[in-house]
Amino acid sequence: MRKAAEDFFGGAVEIQGAGRTDAGVHAIAQVAHLRTPRKASLPAAELLRALNDRLPAAIAVLETARAPDGFHARHDAISRSYLYQISLRKTAFSKRYVWWVKEALEIAAMAQAARTIVGRHDFACFRALDATRPDESTIVVVESAEVDVDGDMALFRIEASHFLWRMVRRLVGVLVKLGKNEISSDDFDALLNGRCSPALDVAAWTAPASGLLLESVRYRK
Repeated sequence: MRKAAEDFFGGAVEIQGAGRTDAGVHAIAQVAHLRTPRKASLPAAELLRALNDRLPAAIAVLETARAPDGFHARHDAISRSYLYQISLRKTAFSKRYVWWVKEALEIAAMAQAARTIVGRHDFACFRALDATRPDESTIVVVESAEVDVDGDMALFRIEASHFLWRMVRRLVGVLVKLGKNEISSDDFDALLNGRCSPALDVAAWTAPASGLLLESVRYRK
């Protein structure tokens, strides 16, 4: 995106997304702000066309709009929502965007556990250490979390103001372990309350990046 914008404007630009993602993670609705050396009269529709003409096929800008002065895509966001797609059967065309779990899953148990994620919890057991944020708090308030089934897909959705590095993928990995009856609901509760143990190797259960999508970013109106 930066390269496309700088090519169009002919100089350096400032660009910032609403959130970072691991390599291999996709975004349905990422939000970014763009500060350019050329202000003013450029119509939003012209910028939309110019960026899309310069972007690779895997990236599409859906909408552009003039933002209020001082708007920051990351700092002004009040919540982010992620979707994780678990395929319950082999797929030919969607494998880049799903995790195919071959074993049968107890979806009801996963859904019940997902509901307990809502609220304020210590997610120390679900984070990967981030050298750039060594003092980051592991307390996160989750606004909503659910597991549902749509056809041959189990869908995990979660919304919170922020997420720890790899937190969502590790939550999914543990939910799948629960769905396979390889851990108990008590094990899940212990992890959710920050009680980590060598027997519950969450890092080894991290779900693949392919199934994770940033679904939406919410701002105050």
